[in-house]
Amino acid sequence: MNTRHTLALAAVLLATAAGAQQAPAAADHAAHHGPAEAAAAPQSQGEVRKVDLEQGKVTLRHGPLINLDMPAMTMVFTAADPKLLQGLKPGDQVRFTAEKKDGTFLVTTIEAAQ
Repeated sequence: MNTRHTLALAAVLLATAAGAQQAPAAADHAAHHGPAEAAAAPQSQGEVRKVDLEQGKVTLRHGPLINLDMPAMTMVFTAADPKLLQGLKPGDQVRFTAEKKDGTFLVTTIEAAQ
């Protein structure tokens, strides 16, 4: 192998090694953020249509849910904690956070809109 080929091969190997070292750092960027920062879903606006305390479910008419790629509609959510639904009644305007876990749409936070 002549000197040019050797130098070119060495340059390619060094560039590849440098790129491989940078990739994990970029992939781990979110790792230094707390779990709440990484998983925080945006709050949405809605109106309570029905509350089923026994089943731990609430029917909400809501605007678009950006984090779930869902348009505005009326649908039933399961409360992540049934205590979240205490005090809610049809007609209440609320701010809430919804997530999808294991195929179930969950309300993880809900509060009266101010």
